[in-house]
Amino acid sequence: MSNGSLGTNSKNSKFIMGGLIIALIIGILAPFIASGDPDGLESAAEKIINGNALESNLKEIGLEEEGTVAPSPFADYAIPGMDKIGEIAAMLIGILLMMVLGYGVAAILKKKEQIAN
Repeated sequence: MSNGSLGTNSKNSKFIMGGLIIALIIGILAPFIASGDPDGLESAAEKIINGNALESNLKEIGLEEEGTVAPSPFADYAIPGMDKIGEIAAMLIGILLMMVLGYGVAAILKKKEQIAN
């Protein structure tokens, strides 16, 4: 990107737009094709330790007390009360936030590179 503007190179712009389009398609389709069964990590978290539910053994697994884990704004990748539309919205919001974050980091790194030169 020799002209000094982030993302103006045609090849890079096409690559970024292609990635964004693929991410958005996956974000829209994921709620409809995702399995309702828990994955390995989630099923391991549901297992019983010493005859007690996992929640009663938080000290044993490294958490001091119940409630020490911060709540998620989009628990289970959904917006409560919105069914599949909420899942799609949560995915799209996450994708867009990560794109903005990535663009911001790239802009900061580019500015530091320009200052160094």
